[in-house]
Amino acid sequence: MRWTKHFALAAVVGIVTLGVLAIAGVAAAAIGAPEPWQLGMQTPASPVKEWIHSFHNLLLVIITLVTIFVLGLLIYTMIRFRKSANPTPSRTSHNTLLEVLWTAIPIIILVIIAIPSFKLLYFADRAQNAEMTLKVAGHQWYWSYEYRDQGDIKFDSYMIADSDIKPGQKRLLEVDNRVVLPVGTTVRILVAGADVIHSWMVPALGLQVYAMPGRTNEMWVRVDKPGVYYGQCNQICGINHAYMPIAIEAVSKEDFNRWVEEAKKKFASTGDKPAVIAAAETR
Repeated sequence: MRWTKHFALAAVVGIVTLGVLAIAGVAAAAIGAPEPWQLGMQTPASPVKEWIHSFHNLLLVIITLVTIFVLGLLIYTMIRFRKSANPTPSRTSHNTLLEVLWTAIPIIILVIIAIPSFKLLYFADRAQNAEMTLKVAGHQWYWSYEYRDQGDIKFDSYMIADSDIKPGQKRLLEVDNRVVLPVGTTVRILVAGADVIHSWMVPALGLQVYAMPGRTNEMWVRVDKPGVYYGQCNQICGINHAYMPIAIEAVSKEDFNRWVEEAKKKFASTGDKPAVIAAAETR
């Protein structure tokens, strides 16, 4: 009876805890950026991220069921085969049915995981009928962007220093020049590295691709919701690795066309690098 009571109490506490964490994760999830005390992933805002989110939920169900089954099996074994209840242990081996089951069931579970996994990999790999292309180059320690389809617009994007942060801007995530993309548009993204390996990652859009020197990697995105989406380089690329964030502003197609006309004038000539970056590069 004591074992039963303890197990029931532990189960109730675990269920309540998971419920509280799930509610907190949903409440904390905000579009485009991490939030304090956030649990779970950021709110999906692209087809790839929606698929990643669904696949994550499937894996969570599978691993939870496997964990509960193993835990239950351990508890049953401890109770059923404890010394006081089973003073004379049996000598059983070569149970054919059991050996078939513990071989076949894991294979079935792996197949269930593999099918959506491979579908997701192929879906996220290349753009189908891309409407525009964005070129991204990783530098120590900033990003360069190029819009070839919009009149060869080029600009660099640097993190805004703490001393220059304005109210409402996110520390370590805001940049001086955001990437601007139209909503509902399939965008091919080509990523390369100018010096060392970087990683261009925007969690809410399901984007993560390595910026490799001498190689161009490809992925795509279609932003479904207007807003600002933040990311960072998650490949350790040097002393200022933590200071090369990514900010993507998704706007309507009309606003994007207006931005293109303004960007052609704004980025007609390149400006000087921020002092904080120039000082770091001389170290």
